[in-house]
Amino acid sequence: MKAFEHSNARTVAEAVLALGGGEAKLNAGGTELLGTLKDNILPEYPKRVVNLKTVKDLDRVREEEGALRIGALARLSDIAESDAVRRNYTALAQAARAVATPHIRDMGTIGGNIAQMNRCWYFRKPENRFNCLRKGGDECFALLGDHRYHSVFGSVKTGANPCTRACPAGTDIPAYLEMLRDGDLDGAARAILEVNPMPAITGRVCAHFCQGACNRSLTDEAVLIGGAERAVGDYIAEHPDRFYTAPTAKTGKSVAVIGAGPAGLSAAYFLRKAGNSVTVFDAKDEAGGMLMYAIPAYRLPKDAVRRYIRALAGMGIAFRTGVRAGEDLSIEALERDCDALCFATGAWKRPVLGIAGEELTVFGLDFLTDIGRWMAGKVGAEVLVAGGGNVAMDVAITAKRLGADKVTLVCLEARDLMPASAEEIARAEAEGIRILPSLGLSRVIEENGAPKGMELKRCLRVIDENGAFNPLYDETARMFVGAENILMAVGQQADLSFIGEKYLLQLNRRGLIDIAEESGMTSRAGVFAAGDAATGPATVIGSVASGRKAADGINRYMGVDGGARSAARGAKPGRRDTKGIQNGRALKLRELDAEKRRLDLEDSLSPTAEEAADEARRCLNCGCCSVHPSDLAPALIALDASIITDRREIKAEDFFAVNVPSSTVLERDEIITEIRIEKPASGTGSAFVKFAFRKSIDFPIVNCAVSVGGEQPRICLNAVAPKPYRAVHAERAIAGKTIDETLAEEAGQAAVREAQAFESNAYKLQLTRTMVKRALLAAARVRETTPAKRTDG
Repeated sequence: MKAFEHSNARTVAEAVLALGGGEAKLNAGGTELLGTLKDNILPEYPKRVVNLKTVKDLDRVREEEGALRIGALARLSDIAESDAVRRNYTALAQAARAVATPHIRDMGTIGGNIAQMNRCWYFRKPENRFNCLRKGGDECFALLGDHRYHSVFGSVKTGANPCTRACPAGTDIPAYLEMLRDGDLDGAARAILEVNPMPAITGRVCAHFCQGACNRSLTDEAVLIGGAERAVGDYIAEHPDRFYTAPTAKTGKSVAVIGAGPAGLSAAYFLRKAGNSVTVFDAKDEAGGMLMYAIPAYRLPKDAVRRYIRALAGMGIAFRTGVRAGEDLSIEALERDCDALCFATGAWKRPVLGIAGEELTVFGLDFLTDIGRWMAGKVGAEVLVAGGGNVAMDVAITAKRLGADKVTLVCLEARDLMPASAEEIARAEAEGIRILPSLGLSRVIEENGAPKGMELKRCLRVIDENGAFNPLYDETARMFVGAENILMAVGQQADLSFIGEKYLLQLNRRGLIDIAEESGMTSRAGVFAAGDAATGPATVIGSVASGRKAADGINRYMGVDGGARSAARGAKPGRRDTKGIQNGRALKLRELDAEKRRLDLEDSLSPTAEEAADEARRCLNCGCCSVHPSDLAPALIALDASIITDRREIKAEDFFAVNVPSSTVLERDEIITEIRIEKPASGTGSAFVKFAFRKSIDFPIVNCAVSVGGEQPRICLNAVAPKPYRAVHAERAIAGKTIDETLAEEAGQAAVREAQAFESNAYKLQLTRTMVKRALLAAARVRETTPAKRTDG
């Protein structure tokens, strides 16, 4: 073991103080702690070990005031041999006797036993070889690894999954994929709509950072989350009357949204959903912003955008287009007449780079929004596109499809650091576009006022050591690329000139509208901003998230209840398709052959609902599938015990959790002081049974504790799930009935109703059925031998 400080606590309060700061571990018996330290299984090693065994009167086992009171340091051997425990709390006595060997039982304590960490050979591997979910990592290695002793009741999350964390909108991707594979399209739709009102659009154009974060990509191919989202999004779009409904109650509040791009449309949706009156203004002839005017139709059909706008209008959102703020529309009047105002005007302005001949180039966004003029004219035989993001890819592909013979794309970034998605880069290369990375723009080469090409220089780095954008060039390494047209897609800026000098609104150092991080409110009370005007150029899904945040801030400002979103599913067992996850090949979208692709025809087809469900079956639904190993835990839950700590009382059923790295709800400096069990009513009986490969020393493969004869039977299993599993279906099967062989067998079948075993651990299901049956029959025998009235003896 590594060196650590050691201290003997004289009181519980002294031990709590010594644990402060989270750099110490508590020694309540040593059988768990010492092995953990010796094998160095955790990322953090304690600087200090606090000995609790020196605190007096924590080892008591006695009945008083109608309850069994057991000190946290009571040895397992003392519990097993206690007459009071054996007489009135049989399951607990049997569980204590089932733990390991007599030597371990003489050392181990009840507090240490129930607070022990999970069992999994990846988690327990010496020297922290596997930084799994329970250690703060992103992956449960057992899901695609060796899981023969692991959970047969799904997994439990330790926090948001990597895919969800990578999504700017925070979409609960595993949740809706689970619904999708269960055939619940409506549930999947509503799960997405909680954070993203336009999945039919984002399913097509989102950068899908979630797929890059998918744990499957570490082993084979990431789940095609974008394809699944697109299928659900199309389903939503086909049923607007079901998913885009007007609010049933009105707040009497009115909000004006300036800008009908993704951020403005997102804000409008969530504001209207809360019951507000919402009007969206936009300078363009049609609503949609970049979605309508900048993203090519081969990626995002304009009918998909128009269909979404119609759905919002069906909710009661009003649209006024062709209206320019600051000219046709008085901002001051809107602020005066409405309860709140939200700027979501996007980033349409061309940045000035300052290179010679820049005036001879064409702004990429202008090129995309005015395709008609370029179709009528000529894009030229040779085109140069500057930029490495998705907009640059759109510009390059559009130029190619307009008839350019040769399209060259240059960017500052190295190939593996290009901001464009891998999908868009692949699409560009498939169409013959030449990509030249690590090159910066030097000057436009012209002849008689017309561009002939661009001089480029080698870019050695884009980001400096401080993380700032600060390109470094090799001025001696230059090259020339000829071009009749040079299209600049190297960034966009927010055009805030409409605000005017008299309308005082604070901007930040980047020249964007300055907003409060949490609410989106500007320097003016009741005035908010969202999207590119506040954040700078971002992805569509980033703008959607920004719009939702602004809507939440506006609702809070106006005192409107925005509606509670569904709680995270982390506490519920995560289910997966145990056969589906064995499929390493991701779904591929059906795409048009390269020679059939056009500007006005979508390149790819949406997956069918069946295809999306099949792909959802590949989702690991990442969570911990280790098992909780305590023998005493199910007994305490079956007996409805309470865990007393230095600061609160916790029901045993609520005590166990799946945390990092703990298996309880205890705070890092919280200490168990006592276990308390109310005396069972007359005529009740309890029992505990266990199966282990080597009965005398092993942790359980399955164990079960039951209590019958009271108001409600209680059946608890352990070593079958990440935390003790209350078999409620089995309890319902026997409630109010006399237990016999047949009923006990039925209860065993009911206990595994919601099980989801892997092929390699399916044997645990039969063991579980058998353990439930044996425990019930044993408890029934205890009832038969129990006096009608109990005494404290």
